[in-house]
Amino acid sequence: MELYNSLIKETRALFEGAAPKTWEPGSRDAWKDLGASELVLQKDAAFELGAQGKGSANYVLFTSNPELVGKDQVLLYGPDLGQIRGETDFARIVLLRVGVLDEDDEVVYRTLKDIEFAKYHVYPEGYMVRMSPESYREQVRVSKAALKKGISFKAIGANYIEAYKKNPNVLNAVVIFVTQPGLDYKKMQDLAKMANKVTGTLTHILEGLPTDCSVCALKDVCDEVEGMKELHFGVGDKGAKH
Repeated sequence: MELYNSLIKETRALFEGAAPKTWEPGSRDAWKDLGASELVLQKDAAFELGAQGKGSANYVLFTSNPELVGKDQVLLYGPDLGQIRGETDFARIVLLRVGVLDEDDEVVYRTLKDIEFAKYHVYPEGYMVRMSPESYREQVRVSKAALKKGISFKAIGANYIEAYKKNPNVLNAVVIFVTQPGLDYKKMQDLAKMANKVTGTLTHILEGLPTDCSVCALKDVCDEVEGMKELHFGVGDKGAKH
């Protein structure tokens, strides 16, 4: 699963020169999970992350390369939850190392979507998440009570790692939280869109894409994503026009 490697490298490049807070949490570090979504009312909230008018992004990238994702980690670029005093920019980016997925493309697509959907089954107490798949944004309302109890990104990251690793295909997970103002959140959204396109192409390849690149609707994806063109022509006409 190397299709997302270039996107992982681009994501890492966004933070070059920055020194993140880094943790390697275990299950004991996880925040209390309520097992169902909690409504945090505005009057009970300390602040919102990624609110309207603020930068926001959310996406998941996959790889089989242990050099890109070699262990479970939580990275934080910017202030932790206990240091935030008002609405701020926010991104949550997840990098997952998966085992070799050598089934047909439709099975691989379903496997990746099943893994990605783990993010909808994390319910930390006092941490209400609202996602917008269409705009690749994520907003979080954090309660005053949770802050008093010491909620942190290390703990929330541990929740996500635990959720993703329930899937046996996930070997390691890196959860990146970003709250630093002034970073390129627009670029993060662009990478989220490209990741979504890459995943979507797996279902289209089996449907018989055009073998002439000049008329293919997915040409922009193939041009930008390393390995996509090889995957396309690996299952297509041997006489394809490159």
